[in-house]
Amino acid sequence: MPSIAVDDYLKTIYHHTEWQSAPMTPSQLAGELGLAPSTVTEMVQKLAAQGLVSHRSYGPVTLTPEGELRAAAIIRRHRLIETWLVREFGYDWDEVHDEAEVLEHAISDRLLEGIDERLGRPRFDPHGDAIPDAAGVVERVPFLRLLDAPLGHIGDVLRISDRDPALLRALDEVGVGVGRTLTVAGPSAVQVEQNETVSLPDGAFEAVWLRA
Repeated sequence: MPSIAVDDYLKTIYHHTEWQSAPMTPSQLAGELGLAPSTVTEMVQKLAAQGLVSHRSYGPVTLTPEGELRAAAIIRRHRLIETWLVREFGYDWDEVHDEAEVLEHAISDRLLEGIDERLGRPRFDPHGDAIPDAAGVVERVPFLRLLDAPLGHIGDVLRISDRDPALLRALDEVGVGVGRTLTVAGPSAVQVEQNETVSLPDGAFEAVWLRA
């Protein structure tokens, strides 16, 4: 079974529960990967046989401890590479995802360790996602999605989804980024730091996570 295909499945399952608690269904997995449900069902059965996932018919797909460790390892590679590209090569945060998708399968463990050391062992990538350490351990703090934050809530931006590069650029333009303090001012508006209130682009409230 190709390693890259396995890694893609494990990463997708891992991502699904990073910022919310509901387990992933096979249909959601198929949708995220852009594959036919029958293809995903067959692969999930193979992953279960290898001890990487747990799954029962019509039930969710969850990572076993072995599967979670493998997923954390590839996510560690991806997020360290994204951080490296931003800090060392001047990439913008909306440009690094696709590059990291390619490089995560190409660099050696030795080079990855060198990158981690050179960057000072960062704990978070440019989008605020936690970088697992070499043992697969990540640091998390209480969070909530901007969409779920009540009016008047004040919190630092912990994470912004990198799914939509255009949205990242739009948020940059209004001063919203990881580490900035936001105050929820309305259904589509926030106050950034102590500055004026700004309207956020479509999709922003679903893509931003704040400290709870």
